[in-house]
Amino acid sequence: MATTTTDQVQVQIERVSALIEEQGLTKEDLMTALRQIMEIRAFENNIADLLSKAVLKGASHLYAGQEAVAVGAISTLRDDDLITSTHRGHGHAHAHGDKVAKTPEAKQEHFNKMMAEVLGKATGYCKGKGGSMHIADVEHGNLGATGIVGGNIPVAVGAALAQKLMKTNRVVLCFFGDGAANTGNFHEALNMASLWDLPVVFICENNQYAMSVPWRKASKLSSIAHRACAYGIPGETVDGMDALAVRSVVSKAVERARRGEGPTLIEAITYRYYGHSHSDPRAYRTREEEAEWRKRDPITLLKSAMQSINWLTEEEFEALDEAVQRKLEKAMEFATNSPDPSPDELCTDVYAPSPWTQADIEAERAMRERVRNDPNMRQISYAQALQEAMREEMLRDERVFIMGEDVGLYGGAYGATRGLFQEFGEWRVIDTPISEATIGGAAVGAAMAGMRPIAEIMYVDFTPLAMDQIANQGAKNRYMFGGKTIVPMVIRTEGGAGRAIAAHHSQSLESLWTHFPGIYVVMPATPYDAKGLLKAAIRDDNPVMFIEHKMLYREKGPVPEEEYIIPLGVADIKRPGKDITLVTYSRMVLRALEAAEILAKEGIDVEVVDLRTLKPLDLETIITSVKKTGRLVGVTEAYENTSFINEIMAQVNDHAFDWLDAPMVRVAAANVPVPRAEVLEDLAIPNVNRIVEACRKVVR
Repeated sequence: MATTTTDQVQVQIERVSALIEEQGLTKEDLMTALRQIMEIRAFENNIADLLSKAVLKGASHLYAGQEAVAVGAISTLRDDDLITSTHRGHGHAHAHGDKVAKTPEAKQEHFNKMMAEVLGKATGYCKGKGGSMHIADVEHGNLGATGIVGGNIPVAVGAALAQKLMKTNRVVLCFFGDGAANTGNFHEALNMASLWDLPVVFICENNQYAMSVPWRKASKLSSIAHRACAYGIPGETVDGMDALAVRSVVSKAVERARRGEGPTLIEAITYRYYGHSHSDPRAYRTREEEAEWRKRDPITLLKSAMQSINWLTEEEFEALDEAVQRKLEKAMEFATNSPDPSPDELCTDVYAPSPWTQADIEAERAMRERVRNDPNMRQISYAQALQEAMREEMLRDERVFIMGEDVGLYGGAYGATRGLFQEFGEWRVIDTPISEATIGGAAVGAAMAGMRPIAEIMYVDFTPLAMDQIANQGAKNRYMFGGKTIVPMVIRTEGGAGRAIAAHHSQSLESLWTHFPGIYVVMPATPYDAKGLLKAAIRDDNPVMFIEHKMLYREKGPVPEEEYIIPLGVADIKRPGKDITLVTYSRMVLRALEAAEILAKEGIDVEVVDLRTLKPLDLETIITSVKKTGRLVGVTEAYENTSFINEIMAQVNDHAFDWLDAPMVRVAAANVPVPRAEVLEDLAIPNVNRIVEACRKVVR
């Protein structure tokens, strides 16, 4: 028996020595890893205690048991590399923050900020707005955690794409759990990263359970790493309880990525000691199972490894444990004494500051008048105006690039990117797989990492496929991360009816996107507006949903040859009038103008207000017009029961009710899926006659 024990010790010494030699590690490296693991454990045990006492409210998903994965993996990074994290992300946040903090004081400050953020304090990393599931430090390369399972995987792909485009030699680590490996995001993202040889390492922390569902009930494959072969990339399985083993595998994958050889999928077999969240009774697993896993505790394994080669004494370990407890106490003291966020912070950080000044608005107003009064100005199509806007911005700013389905030689769904591929090449105009979620998410990640993507999603009907990425990641990240990031991206898409292509390709879903704080919605009606607004959207530091109407691409109109910008949030009075305010946008502007000419012959003078941008909304122009005319008609191609015109009517009711001389009237699409048959499609959406009748109604 004694011989067996000696043999085991010898094997341990040889294994540890080999790993140390392979990675060129020092005693200090291992002491740092052990300290970080112990600090994460202390942090998580403390959070569990606070939850049990109801001192801490909300959901916290604890990382205890999995510490070796975060510490081992992140130790392989340079300080300028990037990570994306998950709802169970305290370990990633700490290992990363501790690594980039270079002094003991900075390391304590980092620990303090983490604790304060989990407790929802103003001094936290995200000013208390993100909390446990959304800690981020974008400035130093932690692109943040997400509360959506698998939501960070496409973001990591976008961040890695940014590195490839910028030729930075930086690498992205993407952490996620076994549950995320069964989401569409996982498959779309790995395929796209593999296709483009992106510098990203996917690290799946298989902690045995997705909430309560064991892996064996979620997949026929025994190993998540086996899925790598479907994408032509390496797949590795590693003991996720062993920090040195994790470091060895991840370091090779990081160097492979840094050499430009593409991604690796690593499955770290690990175990979470606590339940999925505080409310989880862990009834799906036995205490015996938990005890078996604890025999291979990350602290115990690393401590034993260090002791086996005489790099750690019991006295050193006890001193380290005491230092960890002091650090935790200081962090708790800091967080407890920190103030709650001020009520004044409620509405801050939703949007990045507008780059547009009053001078810009006045300059555009002057340009608008020139366009209307110059009969010799060139006439170009709506599609050509969009193409010019993108070309000019790509020439002006090398960070601007285009990505989407068929945007290359084909020129996009309606040809607006035609010619740009030939001029700028395949890495400025990037054809993607049919992967709407990862197109959206990659745009988010690339934007957060320093690029300014224009992502095309072929039809607005398809944008819900990317809703998590665009709305939950793109639109909310700035607010959740305390205003410490920008997401300058444009999602170009087209909507509306008119081509008899039925319900899946003909909707007007703009009100869906106006629902989400943090994203702008732009809907130009003319070539002049399309060019100026798209240029502004590309330069804006916020996500912009840029919706074009499929029936406008061939419409021609005057567009200046020289540079101009239309600041977002400025409506245009397309036709002045004194009797009725008609508010509309996109293709309905053209129909409204036709209706106004018919009504003029009857002595009814209609003022047509083109919103141009639904968010930001130029409410002042609408209210000023209503106060002049006393009447409002709203026209939209969207469904009547949920259209954005309903919001316009609510705002007018709030701000100009006393000036109304008649009830407001709306003209909208029928509450039915858009039909294929032309005769039914024409009935489903507003036409000139319906607009005329609505205007007559409000003046009776």
